[in-house]
Amino acid sequence: MLKTLCDTLFDPLDAVLEDIPPHLEATEVAHVLSVGNGVAQVAGFTDLHANELVVFEGGLMGIASNLHEDKVGVIVLGNTGHLRPGDRLHRTERVVDVPVGEMLLGRVVDPLGRPLDGGRAVDAKKRMPVERVAPPIMHRDPVNVPLQTGIKAVDAAISIGRGQRELILGDRQTGKTAIAVDAILNQKDTGVISIYCAIGQRASAVARVMRSLRDHDAMSRTIVVVASSEDAPGLQFVAPYAATTMAEHFMAQGRDVLIVYDDLTRHARAYRELSLLLRRPPGREAYPGDIFYIHSRLLERATHLREEHGGGSLTALPVIETQAQNIAAYIPTNLISITDGQIYLSPDLFEKGQLPAVDIGVSVSRVGGKVQLPAFRTVAGTLRLMYSQFEELETFARFGTQMDKETRGKLTRGLRVREVLKQREQHHLAVPEQIAALLAATEGLFDDIEPEGVAEAEGRVQQAVRDRCPEICDAIESGEELTDEHRAALVEAMRTALDGADGGGGDANA
Repeated sequence: MLKTLCDTLFDPLDAVLEDIPPHLEATEVAHVLSVGNGVAQVAGFTDLHANELVVFEGGLMGIASNLHEDKVGVIVLGNTGHLRPGDRLHRTERVVDVPVGEMLLGRVVDPLGRPLDGGRAVDAKKRMPVERVAPPIMHRDPVNVPLQTGIKAVDAAISIGRGQRELILGDRQTGKTAIAVDAILNQKDTGVISIYCAIGQRASAVARVMRSLRDHDAMSRTIVVVASSEDAPGLQFVAPYAATTMAEHFMAQGRDVLIVYDDLTRHARAYRELSLLLRRPPGREAYPGDIFYIHSRLLERATHLREEHGGGSLTALPVIETQAQNIAAYIPTNLISITDGQIYLSPDLFEKGQLPAVDIGVSVSRVGGKVQLPAFRTVAGTLRLMYSQFEELETFARFGTQMDKETRGKLTRGLRVREVLKQREQHHLAVPEQIAALLAATEGLFDDIEPEGVAEAEGRVQQAVRDRCPEICDAIESGEELTDEHRAALVEAMRTALDGADGGGGDANA
């Protein structure tokens, strides 16, 4: 009776098992020898590729980095607190990759593409490896299209083009991230996709950036990749490469992308930590010998592609933190030699209230005026020279020597130009408004106005240009030359606005 009952119960199960053929899957398994802070030494693999992705028990992933005959050094992409000697891991036979595509826009993800914003998992219809070869020279086009930041001190004197690599460097708390975020916010109507990559930043600093993006409706066209200071050094090391891969997907489609690496100083420190834990020979300042290479292979991926290869562009704004204004330190000089120019933020200017604290004399763009609109070149072509001469005269004037009328005039105008270059954070100006302010300052329209009143006068001339010269504004934005007639018309409109304000509201100097 009991046998009959058992046969009745297990007959359906036997029928199902007969329909399922046996399946064997061969997997190469190793075990952990030792665990450090961010790395693990493993043994047991007989065939493993460099930079191959391995998976520990529990799903924690790592990158095979140091390959030896008897053991392998693995960079762990996560918290190693739960790993113990003897734990097993297996190969995946693939390198580290990330999801790419439109579904990432508006999301906050980690360097492996996992969501950090509390939303649903990213639907990975397509994945690409984080390490990719930079486009060859023959696939690149010259950088000749401007990327406007909306900041007068940058657009006028240190022009940035689409496909350029422009370094932002300065001491801590001088406004480096503010300039990079302002550049992202100013792309609202340009069609440029932005990626903000936070490397080793505090969670509060990343939250402030995300709040700015949301407040200005920029999050929908931005991807935020975060490897915070609490994350493993392996994730911090992979972060900029993963963000660049996400950007390259859009570049291959012919679109323009702006990527901000904030910052590569912490990226270099994370790589130094990993290299020392992996027992690699240290070099200068304990950095490994390939510290230059890890940044060059990253930034060389930023370019402007030829039309037959997509026609898109990838503009990189890497951020570097200096110490005690030492731009000749190891990592800053490495990045300066790789990039196409630098924007230097001076702590001295920051303390004096000159915001943004861009030091025009030290900053440079190696692309130069090729990416500036013709009207910008006409108005601001001599701005750097004039401003540097003013700073020398200002230093000389502190000795209290007597000056002639011409020298006093240069000092007066230089002080007004300095006031014009001041700009509030997240206060972006269109190109015609920037040109109006710079033209009024260089033409001497602000010479009779006290420095404290220049900001108000600047607003009046910008409003006058928008209201009275809309055709000229359209011509400027379309890339036409600023003719003598247009220049005279702008000056006349601005002078009328200033004179009308003086006549209706009293002395502008008051």
